[in-house]
Amino acid sequence: MIYRDFKGIKLSGLGLGCMRLPVVNGNDAEIDETAALEMIDYAYDHGVNYFDTAWGYHNGNSELVVGRGLSRYSRESFYLADKFPGYDLSNMPKVKEIFERQLVKCRVEYFDFYLIHNVCEMNLEQYLDPKYGILDYMKEQLENGRVKHLGFSIHGSFETYERFMEVYGPYMEFCQIQLNWFDWTFQDAERKVKDLEKRGIPVWVMEPLRGGKLVKLSDQEKADLAAVEPAYSAPEWGFRFLQAVPGVTMVLSGMSDRQQLIDNIGIWNTDKPLDQKGWDALQKIAADRTAAGSIPCTACHYCTSHCPQELDIPWLIEMYNQNRSVEDDFISIMAIAALPDDKRPKACLHCHSCEKVCPQQIKISDIMADFDDRLHPNRNNSEKEKADA
Repeated sequence: MIYRDFKGIKLSGLGLGCMRLPVVNGNDAEIDETAALEMIDYAYDHGVNYFDTAWGYHNGNSELVVGRGLSRYSRESFYLADKFPGYDLSNMPKVKEIFERQLVKCRVEYFDFYLIHNVCEMNLEQYLDPKYGILDYMKEQLENGRVKHLGFSIHGSFETYERFMEVYGPYMEFCQIQLNWFDWTFQDAERKVKDLEKRGIPVWVMEPLRGGKLVKLSDQEKADLAAVEPAYSAPEWGFRFLQAVPGVTMVLSGMSDRQQLIDNIGIWNTDKPLDQKGWDALQKIAADRTAAGSIPCTACHYCTSHCPQELDIPWLIEMYNQNRSVEDDFISIMAIAALPDDKRPKACLHCHSCEKVCPQQIKISDIMADFDDRLHPNRNNSEKEKADA
């Protein structure tokens, strides 16, 4: 196992993410505990010393299973990470209550790593609002040793990241971002990585293979990569890419079965960062995938000056591209939910004023209508059922 230095401790390059543990009959809330504990044991025995769980994983049961699994080992022999669940705004006043409960569920007296979780447009204002006392409480836990290292995870825009860092930055020791060869440009991960490098903050990686989506390559994509390095599997391409990114200290993989764990640990027994040729090959595939599913908006903003609703049309199209390009997308959904009603896609009047000045001749009103439909699929199904009746 490769190890990375973090403030004098050695962390396994690969961490076990406990969001996708094996389950019973496809029920995410019902973890197959026997299989999960076997995976924890195998990971521990083969050099993985970082385990990552969260309040909401597996409907709250991940912390319980991880706690039972790790309680069989010396507390000093592993590093446990947990997170404050700010993705649910009703949790904001409950930081102390939730933290205390997490310690009990995980059967520990302290967390080695603790994260302000899922910073995004939907919850930024609440995280920044001092009335909830989230940062103050976390600073107390650092002082009393119940949190050894404090960091954050973020799915939001770079602008959201900057605003968060203005307040939390002095206390953040690591940052967890969605990073992989597709999101390097698609989610502007490169920009965050470079800024974190300037700040001297190491990178923790989530979704290194986009939940398994990046292991599904077309025949042409496989052929293009094999021409560069025929021995690499799709997961190995993903991990070798991350080994080449400056500042990456921890790569979390949410493996859902024992074989995935065995294969991934095998890859992380060696440090072989991609060379420029391999990097370029992956980035070409990423660019081709993005182009195939994207509306060609250049963000010239001619449209915004002609919109009677003053919608941020280029940004909405960016979110639309995100929603269309990503299976089970939640980033655009959270971003749109943070907007007032009169700035969402549904506020479009379909007056076509914007389209008259669009150099790319984009059918903006059609896009806004389709985006609204995508954001409310259940509503559309209900309306269809009523019409059919």
